[in-house]
Amino acid sequence: MATLMNDNATGSDADVRGQVSDEEWQVRVDLAAAYRLVAHYGWDDLIFTHLSARIPGPEHHFLINPYDMMFDEITASSLVKIDVEGQPVLPTAHPVNPAGFTIHSALHMNCDNANAVMHLHTPAGQAVSAMEFGLLPHTQTSMIAGSDIAYHEYEGIATDLEERERLVEDMGDRHVMILRNHGTLAIGNTVAECFLRLYFLERACDAQVKMLSAGYDNLSTPPQGTPEKVKEQTKPEGMGMIANGLAWPALLRKLDRIDPSFRN
Repeated sequence: MATLMNDNATGSDADVRGQVSDEEWQVRVDLAAAYRLVAHYGWDDLIFTHLSARIPGPEHHFLINPYDMMFDEITASSLVKIDVEGQPVLPTAHPVNPAGFTIHSALHMNCDNANAVMHLHTPAGQAVSAMEFGLLPHTQTSMIAGSDIAYHEYEGIATDLEERERLVEDMGDRHVMILRNHGTLAIGNTVAECFLRLYFLERACDAQVKMLSAGYDNLSTPPQGTPEKVKEQTKPEGMGMIANGLAWPALLRKLDRIDPSFRN
């Protein structure tokens, strides 16, 4: 598979801090933390899949992972800043996953609420993506995720830029997506908000795979109207408040206890 990169790239990760604004550096730290958390929870897929975050400003620049690094290696400095053409904005020796560029640029460029975009290939997420009925509303977590979910049909490995229009259309005003026969995806106004949505979606998929071992006909269906009630209880603004004010600071403390090098 081809990779996007700057043929004349030079420079080191250590040089980045002095070249960016304080606002960008904070986004870098948060996104690096998200990569470490994905690895911590066992959601990574070697060097594949991708998380990204838009840099504040009118240029639509965004950060994405260096394609040659494992998620538990990623730091704030090593993240690659690219433009809407997929080209590095700062000198870098790291390549970028072209499928990651296709998916993430589509949402960053066209969705105002997609400051962060996260996409995974976990076994549970892939399993649910291959189920004809999609995400079932049979657990509290699935009702939280399912109240805000979209679906996108599989079109092959996402290197065709024409797919971007269909991704945006299918996402609509939703914040989580199941990519059919592929995996899971979430967007958010912040890295924190996006990660929390992805956490709920992944937990819901994991629970669904396990509960189906009892057989579809043996599942307990929630009372009528319950999914609609949960939807009212978990509106996007509430999710953002819980993510930014409560869950994310706690997750950063957890990472600092484990290995604070993501901040470098």
